[in-house]
Amino acid sequence: MTDTPRLPEGYEISTDTARIDAERVHRWLSTDAYWALGRSREKQDRAIEGSLNFGVHDTLSGEQVAYARVITDRATFAWLCDVYVDPSVRGKGIGTALVAAVREELRPCGLKRIMLATHDAHGVYAKLGFRPLERPDHWMALVQE
Repeated sequence: MTDTPRLPEGYEISTDTARIDAERVHRWLSTDAYWALGRSREKQDRAIEGSLNFGVHDTLSGEQVAYARVITDRATFAWLCDVYVDPSVRGKGIGTALVAAVREELRPCGLKRIMLATHDAHGVYAKLGFRPLERPDHWMALVQE
């Protein structure tokens, strides 16, 4: 496993759902994240309520600058999704540190796998130990739209 990247000074990670700026998260995802474009606020709020949430916050202003959520049973499986870093703070290592914090938070659970899907951030996740599926032909999805 790789070293655990740290957040730049002036930022902190919290798993306290009460600190999540749901309006901001909805705006980010529904208008700027290819996987969630047009997602309704009601659906986003339900997703937040049913997930383990991670927020990165500016320690001076308290403003949320990044988000990730995990759907998990904390025993056998987790799905990492909705990872988003505000464009104003990209390039500082916040996203990498956020995903590393997710990995470390879940480590004590002894999960067999943490899954995710990405179109364009393979390098970020590979640095943290994620790799393509060895047998993608074993996986299936039921897509209901």
